[in-house]
Amino acid sequence: MFRVGLYARVSTHDRKTLPLQMRAMREYAAKRSWEIAVQIKEVGSGAAERELREKLMAAARRRQIDVVLVWRLDRWGRSLADLAVTLKELAELGVGFVSLTEALDLTTPTGRAMAGLLSVFSEFEREILRERIRAGIVEARRKGTRLGRPITAAKKAGQIRKLHRAGIGKAEIARRLDIGRTSVRRILADL
Repeated sequence: MFRVGLYARVSTHDRKTLPLQMRAMREYAAKRSWEIAVQIKEVGSGAAERELREKLMAAARRRQIDVVLVWRLDRWGRSLADLAVTLKELAELGVGFVSLTEALDLTTPTGRAMAGLLSVFSEFEREILRERIRAGIVEARRKGTRLGRPITAAKKAGQIRKLHRAGIGKAEIARRLDIGRTSVRRILADL
């Protein structure tokens, strides 16, 4: 008998579907005669780290579950790349993955083939992003745009030294000039 970990996630404004997701997954697990070992319900935005999902991954690493069951793929992965990475880790651990809505079952050969395709598309997505970033950097340099962090403290070196000679403390100088104390210390260390 497979031990299954259920993972349901909703955004902060859509809490109504959480019971729907859990009910559908429990029914599916019962039909497959799977024992529910872990049930995770997570509420949060898609961009945020999914701390409770990480608890489910930890259960997989400890071999406490044999299958992860989700209602939809977008409930599990933040992006295609994130999805591919976590599915690959689960596969390496020998843990299956099932998404109800997409009828994706990585416990079957067909499902594992689909995961391979997801991985290919994920790599394609990363490569396109790299190309766009490189093109943006080339264009910015062509226009003479300075890349990197803005030079703010160095521009205020004269003011920093003047205030320091006037007997003002480093923390107060940083506060007045709206720069970091470390920057003030660094500039004053060059005296």
